[in-house]
Amino acid sequence: MNSSFNFRILLLPFSWIYGSVVFIRNKCFDFGIFKSYKIPPKSICVGNLSTGGTGKTPHVDLLIELILHQNKRVATLSRGYGRTTKGLREVYVNSKAIDVGDEPLFYKCKYEEKIHVIVAEKRKIGIDFILQKKPVTDVIILDDAFQHRAVQAGLSIVISDYNHPFYLDHILPAGNLRESRKSINRADCIIISKCPANLSVEKMREIKTNIKFNPNRVFFSKIEYAPLKAFQFDIKTKVENVLLVAGIGNPTPLVEYLSKDFNVNLLQFNDHHVFKASDIVKIHQKFDTFANGNKIIVTTEKDFMRLKNFKETLGENYPWFYQPIRTIINEEEQFNLYINEYVN
Repeated sequence: MNSSFNFRILLLPFSWIYGSVVFIRNKCFDFGIFKSYKIPPKSICVGNLSTGGTGKTPHVDLLIELILHQNKRVATLSRGYGRTTKGLREVYVNSKAIDVGDEPLFYKCKYEEKIHVIVAEKRKIGIDFILQKKPVTDVIILDDAFQHRAVQAGLSIVISDYNHPFYLDHILPAGNLRESRKSINRADCIIISKCPANLSVEKMREIKTNIKFNPNRVFFSKIEYAPLKAFQFDIKTKVENVLLVAGIGNPTPLVEYLSKDFNVNLLQFNDHHVFKASDIVKIHQKFDTFANGNKIIVTTEKDFMRLKNFKETLGENYPWFYQPIRTIINEEEQFNLYINEYVN
């Protein structure tokens, strides 16, 4: 038992206070004291019980792709975490992450005119905008809105990290849960994310037992990495060393993946870090000195959204790459059928 764990256990009384406040708030919604707006078109909420790092973004990406294949018109709505602006904003391909958030910008840049992307702290305002300005929308995907109970989606999906499952966690600040484990009962399905490739049937059965949820509505997903993409120019020589620049909640899986082929040196920033020119200088100084031999700088696809403003400068003298990822659902056929039945 390490000292950091001991310290957080000491915070349990504050967790009880915080948990009691959240419990009362939830009961006010349950009993109709606080009103919850039911979203008129088809809508899917993707959220979690924990604070960050569960992998919501690639799952929202997966849903967008799946629903577009059904020839449905899709809009995504999120708070736009990490942006410096406030209020409602529509996201465009040429928007800046600092204005709209990296995740919304990622969705828009990937799908362009195929989807509408809106950010708004108050989801009801965002939904009203979509219904008024984008009335042909078939499905609204709400990114990270499970605790935003002022609106009610037709289908709620909760993501839980395989390595940090919610049922073994505590409420903030002693743990990382935003609300009680029992709140999982508001969900329609659960996805256990970041699973190992060789996850056994026995382990899946064990997890389903621990969750105490409808086993037919518990799915398991894993990350699949695509080839690295260059910011500006590719290199032809064999790469030996990687400086990994990561401003995400949990870069460990990416470090482990890259370490299979490269010597990896991690330069970590806070989740949703807003990169400045001074950071770029720091990164390049680190790159110049961290290793000999053939080397490149690698960052995540989400960080790329925040680094795009420096793209020309980055690509002039330094080999910058980003790592695309996608999510694979183990029970892909069953999951796709579940989503398709709902949206249709």
